[in-house]
Amino acid sequence: MDIETLNSSDFMYQSSVPVFGRYLSQMNIVLDRLELDAARLNLSPDELLQARLAPDMFACADQLAIACNFVFRCCAPLAQMEIPAYGNFDSTLAGLRQRIASRLSFIQTLTPVHMQGSEARLIHADAGQAQLHLPGMVFLHQYMLPNFIFHLSSAYAILRQQGLALGKADFDGFHVYPRAS
Repeated sequence: MDIETLNSSDFMYQSSVPVFGRYLSQMNIVLDRLELDAARLNLSPDELLQARLAPDMFACADQLAIACNFVFRCCAPLAQMEIPAYGNFDSTLAGLRQRIASRLSFIQTLTPVHMQGSEARLIHADAGQAQLHLPGMVFLHQYMLPNFIFHLSSAYAILRQQGLALGKADFDGFHVYPRAS
């Protein structure tokens, strides 16, 4: 799609929905790798999902769940919808896959029309204990997308630190490198 011909609604849609969709799909690939590598590492998938980089950081499963929740927290307000309930999913491979599937189902219902006027609309959100009031463009590009990628990257770093054979290709789906054995 030619970015110069996008109107603002299309731009907000293209900057959010396809990005979330791609990286949610890549999360499934990372979970596939986790499942394959767990036995090689003599660990259970649950042990890998409960690993963390530091004692005061969220565990891998929590990082992935939070990333998934950013999809609702971002797209619903941009589309002038109530943020859907996050759902009660286990912190297991199956629970994370269900959470991902629910977010993919949600964004598949969105169109550029839903995002009409969202670039300038004031969006209210919590950031920890801070209350944010940001125009949609700033909300999406400076708050939501960076936080979504932060939590995905944290989960990726945890799994790499645990010995999973992950690479950049698993994370973004664009890169191609020989797989390390």
